[in-house]
Amino acid sequence: MASLTLYHASPSRSSIVRWMLEEIGEPYDLEIMNLGSGIQRQAEYRKINPMGKVPALRHGDTIVTEGAAICTYLADEYPQAGLNVPIGDPARGPYLKWLFFSAGCLEPAMMDKAYPRQETPFSGMLGYGSFDLVLDVLRQAVSRGDFLLGEKFSAADIVLGSNIRWGMIFGLLPQVDELEAYVKRLEARPALQRALALDQELAPKPEEA
Repeated sequence: MASLTLYHASPSRSSIVRWMLEEIGEPYDLEIMNLGSGIQRQAEYRKINPMGKVPALRHGDTIVTEGAAICTYLADEYPQAGLNVPIGDPARGPYLKWLFFSAGCLEPAMMDKAYPRQETPFSGMLGYGSFDLVLDVLRQAVSRGDFLLGEKFSAADIVLGSNIRWGMIFGLLPQVDELEAYVKRLEARPALQRALALDQELAPKPEEA
């Protein structure tokens, strides 16, 4: 039994953490969550994640929830994978910013774009400002080098890159050259390819669908 257990459903945000685990290269177990059955809302799982959602990670006696928090935790717990930026390094500030940019800016901007509010809110009340501003910031960020921190690939690329990739797949982000090139660089990583292939194995067979 591995010391790491991912409470996982595919497709879902927990696929971000599965990619992270594949990058780290440590053994891990999966607790498959059939979200259609409502298992995530049952009392037993709510003890693990009171929000009743995935992902959740168990590492020994420690439980971590929220995708960006899990990836930050894993990057620091397994520094030999080279996915973190240690305390004291000047690059840690930008690293942390990009780690939490998805939940704080990108996802809310995409959701508001996809499902417009009845009344346009005052921009100062939105943590992300505007969709166009978020898009412009992303385009600039991925144009400065191969990855968000230049030539260094980090956990920030896994978290934010996953959301950029999904946003483009589902039409929540436009197919602009800078983002397309960035996603292609991410998709060339063997760990992401493994994670996608492993998740594909979880997809229902035609006779099961």
